[in-house]
Amino acid sequence: MTVSDNTRGLILAVISSGFIGASFILKKLGLKRAGASGARAGVGGYTYLLEPLWWAGMLTMIVGEAANFVAYVFAPAVLVTPLGALSIIVSAVLAHVLLKERLQKMGILGCVACIVGSVVIVIHAPQEHTPNSVEEIWTLATQPAATLSVVLALVLHFEPRYGQTNILVYLGICSLMGSLTVVSIKAIGIAIKLTLEGISQLAYPQTWVFVAVAVVLVITQLNYLNKALDTFNTAIVSPIYYVMFTTLTIIASAIMFKDWSGQDVSSIASEICGFITVLSGTIILHSTKEQDVAPSTVNAGTFSWYISGDQVKSVENDHFITLHTSEDFE
Repeated sequence: MTVSDNTRGLILAVISSGFIGASFILKKLGLKRAGASGARAGVGGYTYLLEPLWWAGMLTMIVGEAANFVAYVFAPAVLVTPLGALSIIVSAVLAHVLLKERLQKMGILGCVACIVGSVVIVIHAPQEHTPNSVEEIWTLATQPAATLSVVLALVLHFEPRYGQTNILVYLGICSLMGSLTVVSIKAIGIAIKLTLEGISQLAYPQTWVFVAVAVVLVITQLNYLNKALDTFNTAIVSPIYYVMFTTLTIIASAIMFKDWSGQDVSSIASEICGFITVLSGTIILHSTKEQDVAPSTVNAGTFSWYISGDQVKSVENDHFITLHTSEDFE
């Protein structure tokens, strides 16, 4: 029996979520051990670099990210990207078992919502048309290129004026760049796949342009994500970023690769409903996590998209967020 590309992408996406979710727990355990014997990471300590568990977590995350990279080669973004929410479920369950961090009833509901939404998306996911050369990918990639003008407007005009008070400015930049990053990574993956099949793409300059663009976008994206984390409450940054990043990635991929071409209205509506269900579950999970982590010290103003200077939160803990917007708290 021949395994379809969508099935390969699905399996890889699920494996990726499992590894990434587990990596957060391993790193958390490593950070706890390191903090018990030296300065904590949250106050500038680096003893965790000597902790094997922390490095095991980093290795696990690298494996997960590699699996996710390959998943984009085989399956459309509308299938792969929302499944990133499964890593949050894995980390929440493992935290409940290994770290004794209680998973609340609403958290369980969030997990169920993510699973149900993911199943709906998997059932109705479209088959993707794979380009035959990197030149064809380059032609397709110019279609969502108008995104760059929006990014420039946000960076040059809105960020200096509203970046410190409106969370949507920083996260808008991150999400738009993130969607272009996924498109670039997908193009690189397809080029590698074609090369391995005997149709070398290494001689095309477009291949290396995609590589350079991906590197620049990732670095810039992380820079603005760090600004958002330093300015706003992390428990609010993460779900909003996940929603915006996932939505824009799916839109960019649909424009570029015509993901929904040939599908009937019923299938498209089911995918959208599944996507909304996953987003809702993710937000519920993060909101219950915030209830556990930040008690009465967080005032209502912190949860607004707008903040004033005296509401900026001083974050003691060291946070790490991947391109999938998952969190590792310490």
